[in-house]
Amino acid sequence: MKHILPELPYSLDALEPYIDAKTMEIHHSKHHQSYVDKLNAALDGHEDLLELSVEHLLTDLDKVPEEIRTAVKNNAGGHYNHSMFWKMMKHDGGGDPTGDVAEAINGEFGDFSKFKELFANAAATLFGSGWAWLVINKDNKLDVTQTHNQDSPISVGQKPLLGLDVWEHAYYLKYQNRRPEYIANWWNTVNWEQIEENYLKS
Repeated sequence: MKHILPELPYSLDALEPYIDAKTMEIHHSKHHQSYVDKLNAALDGHEDLLELSVEHLLTDLDKVPEEIRTAVKNNAGGHYNHSMFWKMMKHDGGGDPTGDVAEAINGEFGDFSKFKELFANAAATLFGSGWAWLVINKDNKLDVTQTHNQDSPISVGQKPLLGLDVWEHAYYLKYQNRRPEYIANWWNTVNWEQIEENYLKS
C-alpha cells in the first residue's frame, strides 16, 4: 500500500502568529508531499516493502536493498518526522507540560526552564538542516538530541517525544536567518497533551 500525506489536524493559519499560513502550506503540501512521493518512487517494484509501515522501514533499514536504502532512509525519515511534527503543535498551545511527562522532564533536567534552554540550544546550534528532539534513549532516560537532515531517532533505537524542525523551509519566509526567534516563538504552539500521549505510549 502506498504511503499518503496525512491531513493537518488544524487549519493552515491555526499557528499564527508564530508560524504563518503560507509557510505551513508550503511545508505541508510541497515539502512533506515530496518526501511521500519520493518514498513511494523508491519502493516501486518492492511490493514486500510497500506493505511495511514507515516505522518498520526506519527501524530495520538493513533489510532495505542497498540500492534504495539511502532514498528510503531520507524520505521515510522526512515522512515520519513531519507526520509527528504536525501533531506536536496546536492552536493556543504552549505553556508548561503537566502530568507524567512534566514529572519526567523535571526529574531528568531539574525543571522545565532548564529543559527549554537545553532543547533550544540544541535547535539553535545544529549546523545546517535537521531537527532537535526530546527522546527516550536506549537507557530508558529522557535526552535532548539532534539529527541531521531527515534522520529519525527511531533508526538509532530512540523514542521521540517532541521534535522541532529547523530546516530553513520551516521558518525562512517569516524569520529569514533568525532561527533563535523562530525557536522562541515555536514554544507557543507546542501541544503538550500530544507530548504526554507520546510519553505514555513510549
